[in-house]
Amino acid sequence: MARILFGKTLLSISIATVVSACSPQPSATTPQSVSSNDSSIATLSVNNPSTFERKEQNLLLPFTDLGVTASQAQALVALDGGNTVPSQLIDHNGDGSKDSLLLQFDFAAVETKQLQIINDTALFNAQQLAKRTQAEISHKTGGQWQDAKYIGGSFENVAELTPPAQYTDHSEWIRYEGPGIESDKVGYRIYLDWRNGFDVFGNKTGKPVLHQVGLDGYKSYHEMADWGMDLLKVGKSLGAGGFGYWDGEKVQLVSTVSGHTAKVIENGALYSALQIQYKDWQIAGKTTNLTANLSMTAGSRLVHTRLSLTEPLDNIAIGLVRLPDTKVLHGKSEVTGHSWTYLATWGEQTLTGGNDKLGMAILYKRGANKQLTGDENSHVAVMTPSGTELEYYFLSAWDGEPGGIKTEAEFVEYLEQEVEKLTLTPRLSLKTALSEQQKAGALTADVALNWSERLAASEMVRQTPHYAYGGWDYERQRPSKWEYTTGLQLQAYDDLLKVKPNAQWQQVLTDVIDSFITSDGDIRTYKISNHNIDSLNTGNMLLREYQRNPKPEYKQALDLLRKQLAEHPRTSEGAFWHKQIYPHQLWLDGVYMGMPFLANYSKAFEQGHAFDEVVKEFTISREKLRDPNTGLYYHAWDEARQQDWADKDTGLASQFWGRGLGWLAMALVDVLDIIPADQTELRQPLLDMTAELADALVKVQHDSGTWYQILDKPNAPGNYLESSASGMFTYFFAKGVNNGYLDARYKATAVKAYEGLVNEFILVHPDNSISLVNTCQVAGLGFGRDGSYEYYMSEPVFRNDAKANGPFIMAGVQVAKLLGTN
Repeated sequence: MARILFGKTLLSISIATVVSACSPQPSATTPQSVSSNDSSIATLSVNNPSTFERKEQNLLLPFTDLGVTASQAQALVALDGGNTVPSQLIDHNGDGSKDSLLLQFDFAAVETKQLQIINDTALFNAQQLAKRTQAEISHKTGGQWQDAKYIGGSFENVAELTPPAQYTDHSEWIRYEGPGIESDKVGYRIYLDWRNGFDVFGNKTGKPVLHQVGLDGYKSYHEMADWGMDLLKVGKSLGAGGFGYWDGEKVQLVSTVSGHTAKVIENGALYSALQIQYKDWQIAGKTTNLTANLSMTAGSRLVHTRLSLTEPLDNIAIGLVRLPDTKVLHGKSEVTGHSWTYLATWGEQTLTGGNDKLGMAILYKRGANKQLTGDENSHVAVMTPSGTELEYYFLSAWDGEPGGIKTEAEFVEYLEQEVEKLTLTPRLSLKTALSEQQKAGALTADVALNWSERLAASEMVRQTPHYAYGGWDYERQRPSKWEYTTGLQLQAYDDLLKVKPNAQWQQVLTDVIDSFITSDGDIRTYKISNHNIDSLNTGNMLLREYQRNPKPEYKQALDLLRKQLAEHPRTSEGAFWHKQIYPHQLWLDGVYMGMPFLANYSKAFEQGHAFDEVVKEFTISREKLRDPNTGLYYHAWDEARQQDWADKDTGLASQFWGRGLGWLAMALVDVLDIIPADQTELRQPLLDMTAELADALVKVQHDSGTWYQILDKPNAPGNYLESSASGMFTYFFAKGVNNGYLDARYKATAVKAYEGLVNEFILVHPDNSISLVNTCQVAGLGFGRDGSYEYYMSEPVFRNDAKANGPFIMAGVQVAKLLGTN
């Protein structure tokens, strides 16, 4: 039973109760998982989206995704054909319990692997993996403190360490002055004192060495040994990828703290992890606790760094030591905000005394970077955390390591491949035994409604109440705003509640909308001057609330949104610009964002006087965006032909993006619901567009019933079956047939699409919640988004996103109607 306190409403949501509504279904009283005696856990299709080989690709599979609890995951093994895939059970979130299965395998360019996950104690115990990573902390025992220095004693390896108050730099108590982490490529140490410096141990052996470093004291590792040596002079800098705070002029190190605690979270063959807790960091007038989780995998130089604060800080500094005679390198900046890029240095920057070359880099998401700057000690990337969280990587590449990188050109090529690997994640299709058990059986109206209810119940726990003003948008990782996604998800609930009433859920919808409307009819976080057509979609839900509860302030807010359309800039033929900051541009997305609202408002308050304007938006979209050869629509059109993504002759974007066309498809059937049937002259262009679009979509429908991210390129590298577009098209076909806008022969298309939607994208978790996966998180044009095929592949593949949740829930309602529910 999940309980959420929201406003004045206490929600008691039993997912198990929703699950029990139809068969075949599990018990309503206990969390579900496959039996620990069952061998087969899941099958997995995984594709390399890159056109180069990925050596030692890591793949993380949470137990919850595999449909098993931690107690049922003690002997998980992955098979590739008849071969065991190297794997390790790990504690990824650092809470002390195993939660995920990590796989590692080599991936040929654009290769697709078919893997099987099983429970097999014999195979699990038979794995004999060479130890290729290490995390460790050692300190002296058997001696004594004399002021701030520890005298005598010998080193003891521990799993957790909190230094005493007198500990500081050069206290000679912790071996090599802090915890260490390494792969078989390179090692790092983190000074566990006021310096918080990140240092590099060059490794000549090709296997872990930290357990033998500094056993004889604090000098030998500064000289070349058989294993390698300490390579870097850190001083007062950020070193090889450390973090601090940017005060506008210089880096403030994580120095003023009340204490540190370092823990070894994992120390395995393929994966090792450290956690360092910085207590009561005094910075920028705040006191915050900071937790750093650092992890490495076999064969990799990268340290995955996840920072978590208890108080928000806007200017986290990450960076590299500034040394003479080195070259600074920058990754691409004209890329999507979700793409990874880098700040790096290359040159003779080691302490070896020779001509050794060392490359260092920090890798980060471009959209989180506020500024590239520096001070006398460090090259700095100033970062904006997502709330209180920041994720990045750092790495070092020494030419003295076995097979090391020798030239700047090789280093840049390596960095470009690493950021592509982070940006273009492997394409996954996961089928678990638990999910397949619950998907078995014939599709009926009740089954379709049940899947909608289950996703709604899951989202009521995860996100929906938090869309309220003052809440948190977990998909965007920022405070909740008046967003089109909020309106989409709430409208989906509202559609569901018309056939499956739930008073508590209905109150949440009211509370979310009401939270944004002020007593004088203004809308919190909304600015009419932005002329952003996305802002209008939630107006549909506001209108539904007004019709249930006609508060004067609701009507004033609706009038404000209508005023935006009256003032909204347009193309020369009258189509609405997508946004003020996207001048002269008509996007498919905007047709859905604006036209159902305009039609609904006009029907409610203007006797339909704006219907012709609504229809005109569709006909212009068809004229400008439709490809006559395929019947598909391009994502956008730039009348000025000035945008980088626009064809200089036609002004068109280059790709048939699935969700873009999904927005148009939903807009067509929604607006046909609004314009009265007797207005045949207005309706006919929309009916014609609906029929021809249905014909075009059937031609690019995958055998599974779903559709690709880029509709017409099923075999292109990295393309994947995408859930939001598939949900939107399912809704389009089912509603079109239900309401007579499409021929009845498309009923089979709708059913096939819905079955594919469930089979391909729904994961059932052991607690009976479900997730909707493989959603393109965002896609747009301009501001680093060049509209190429490669661009659409670079946006994150997400889960439980309102842009997919809403259409899925609505599609279930329409399919239930199609299959016989009134």
